Amino acid sequence: MSDDAVLVTGVGFVCPLGIGRAEPWAAAVAGQRAGTRISGFDPSDHASQIACEIPDFDPLAFLDRKSARRMDRVSQIAVAAAQIAVDDATLPLGRENPRVGVMFASGAGGNATFEAQNRILVERGPERVSPFAIPESIVNMAGGHVSIALGLGGPLTCHVTACASSTHAVGEAAAAIRRGDADVMVAGGAEAGVTPFVCAGLDATRALSRNNDDPAGASRPFDMDRDGFVVGEGAAALILESAEHAGRRGAKALCEVAGYAASCDAFHITEPEPGGFAQSQAMAAAIARSGRSSEDLGYVNAHGTSTPAGDPVEIRALRRAVGDDIAASVALSSTKSMHGHCMGAAGALEAALTAVAIAEGIVPPTTNLDQLDPECAGVDHVTGTGRPADLRLALSNSFGFGGHNAVVALAPR
Repeated sequence: MSDDAVLVTGVGFVCPLGIGRAEPWAAAVAGQRAGTRISGFDPSDHASQIACEIPDFDPLAFLDRKSARRMDRVSQIAVAAAQIAVDDATLPLGRENPRVGVMFASGAGGNATFEAQNRILVERGPERVSPFAIPESIVNMAGGHVSIALGLGGPLTCHVTACASSTHAVGEAAAAIRRGDADVMVAGGAEAGVTPFVCAGLDATRALSRNNDDPAGASRPFDMDRDGFVVGEGAAALILESAEHAGRRGAKALCEVAGYAASCDAFHITEPEPGGFAQSQAMAAAIARSGRSSEDLGYVNAHGTSTPAGDPVEIRALRRAVGDDIAASVALSSTKSMHGHCMGAAGALEAALTAVAIAEGIVPPTTNLDQLDPECAGVDHVTGTGRPADLRLALSNSFGFGGHNAVVALAPR
């Protein structure tokens, strides 16, 4: 392990698989599927009527009533995930924490607030718009609320790169620690996009599954019958610490953030570049920067959204990055098959699951993979339920609209 190692010492989930650490992890290993008919609004006039929603989230379990009332749902779940991660890491925080920072991403921010306030503007006029309309809806506010709620005075940023947002946050948070900007970073992402406008807009791009008769089985990464992704909502946070800081307080690490890389397709606003060249570049660079070799790679938590265009490109890119012989032995799964596509929160959620996978020695599965698309062959797909694995290196991939690619490499401590 290098002297400048950055360790993951805690994780927190507020997601469709559950709240906390133990419950979502157990659900993921068991292959539980969270897809249901949308309950947050009436989707009857939508072509895609399904989503993966957070069950039984009570913001008052984490926030006082006044604070909760002045936050969009995206900020509420961000603060909750961050608090869970802090508790999981047994990280002591005082009133002031100038060496603890936050990099918390979101793809779209306070969707529900924006939609509600826009309706008020159109129907009742500008004087009736709330003074909290902008503070509740702007994209950076999830991270802002995390820093305020926990009293974190270190670096604070919000990455907005669509579905790669929170993988960029994790990678850049690790870089901030390595360059000495902070001792600890709360890195993560939040998205609360199960709203009428977001769901309608995504469906207009033909990105969403319309398998309304089988919500739990609709997210089908790498399967011949996949027809698009299932929208998810959620938040996840990882506590990143310098090895020195973690050592001083005797913290137990789940794993190390060993490498990180980003690239851009420079191709299309929604579609991946068919050859997967830029995705491959990011994977290869993350492995190289980890100080490990391709032969060490044992698991990839794939972006794997369940779209016809995207899934084969990712497999193609992985095979190019590590070679066909190595790729054939790499365990790969897309946990989006269970928790849906949580967009700006997806990368942090999947990186956190990967961190726990390394610590627990179990790889979570892809569910609903009944008939493998031949274009997605060439890797060792983990299906059904979790599989024991002694991992030396794992990747968590995220690829977003606009051509944004981000990959983090995680390794045992």
